[in-house]
Amino acid sequence: MIRALAITVSNRAAAGVYEDRSGPVLAGLLKEAGCSVDGPLVVPDGEPVEAALRDAVASGYDVVVTTGGTGLTPFDLTPEMTRRVLDREIPGIAEAIRAAGVSAGIPAAMLSRGLAGLAGRVLIVNLAGSSGGVRDGMAVLAPVLAHAVDQAHGGDHPRPNRPETFRSGDPDPDGP
Repeated sequence: MIRALAITVSNRAAAGVYEDRSGPVLAGLLKEAGCSVDGPLVVPDGEPVEAALRDAVASGYDVVVTTGGTGLTPFDLTPEMTRRVLDREIPGIAEAIRAAGVSAGIPAAMLSRGLAGLAGRVLIVNLAGSSGGVRDGMAVLAPVLAHAVDQAHGGDHPRPNRPETFRSGDPDPDGP
């Protein structure tokens, strides 16, 4: 089973000004995607995001998904804190999430600065800080989540069944 951590990034929710709404939605959607989920952990934006991500990597989670802190305000620093933790970015995930939002009629989805990538073998994905943004982002992420985690852990690409077209003794055109 995939071990996942949901993190809500919100200065106001962390301060108790209002209730976290997107984190519980995220946790529920991760469970629906087949994950064993911890959280949502609620942290303020900035350095606490980096600390929470580093703790999650050290704790051996397979995937960490954040909600919030991806916008344009001066206080939205989640992408910058995430970039500090990532070893390799996976731009296609973030691009697909933004594109899905725009194609669903939400032009502001293109303003999200969320990232996706790997910190060691841990997949980290930033989603927008709204329940709708989480639903839309998870609709994109969920179908590839198990494969992405498998790949991060060294799994091979699935190969379609096909008749062998090479002669015995010839090298396999697909490699070993």
